[in-house]
Amino acid sequence: MLDSDLAALYHVEKRSLNQAVRRNLNRFPPDFMFQLDEIEEKNLKSQIVISSLHGGSRHQSFAFTEQGVAMLSSVLRSETAVMVNIEIMRAFVKMKSFESANQAIWQKFDQLEKKYDANFAGVFEAIRQIMTGEPPNRHHKIKAPSE
Repeated sequence: MLDSDLAALYHVEKRSLNQAVRRNLNRFPPDFMFQLDEIEEKNLKSQIVISSLHGGSRHQSFAFTEQGVAMLSSVLRSETAVMVNIEIMRAFVKMKSFESANQAIWQKFDQLEKKYDANFAGVFEAIRQIMTGEPPNRHHKIKAPSE
C-alpha cells in the first residue's frame, strides 16, 4: 500500500506518516517498505493523474508490504491507527484465505493452458505455413482436445 493511501486511512497527513517512518527506519527493512524510484513514481502519477506542479507529492512515495503496514501501528500511536491497522490485517487475512481457497482452480487453469497451448501449436504452425507459402507438413497431426 502507498503512503498516501495509508495516511488517508489513518486520518493523518502523508507528511506526518512519512516523518514517523523516517524517525523509525530501523523498524522498516526493505521487505517491509521501499521507496518508489523516479520511473515508478512518474508511472504512478500518470496513471492516477496527479499534477506535479499543482498539488501532489514533491517526494517519492513509500510503498508498504503487509508487514510494513503492521509495523505502522507501532510508530503511529493513535487509537485510529490501531483500529485501522486491525481492519487492514483482517483484509490481508481474507485475501490470503481467498487465494488459498482458489489455489486448486488456478492449478487446473494452468494445466488446461499448458494442454491447449500444446494442441494449438500445430494450428499455429499450419497457419504460418499457409502464410509463408511453405507446403504443409502432412505428417503432423493436430490432437483433438481430451478431457
